[in-house]
Amino acid sequence: MSAPDKTGPGMGQWLPIQIAPDDCDLELGRLHKTGILPWTFPCRRKSGVWFNVWAGEAVLISPSYWRIWRSGRQQQTHIL
Repeated sequence: MSAPDKTGPGMGQWLPIQIAPDDCDLELGRLHKTGILPWTFPCRRKSGVWFNVWAGEAVLISPSYWRIWRSGRQQQTHIL
């Protein structure tokens, strides 16, 4: 995970995990006291289980939010 992030101009809006689509690369995040803490790897949900796309392994931490993954996004996170 990286520094807490809050949606800003051009960053893409965080949406609730309950409405996340299946079978597409997403950026996931968890609520943190200073904003949303984004994960630094793309994830994909298959049959109700979240997987790290790069490692091909199940993710054991439950996300709270999602947005579309854009390559290189991990360099664009901001500390509040």
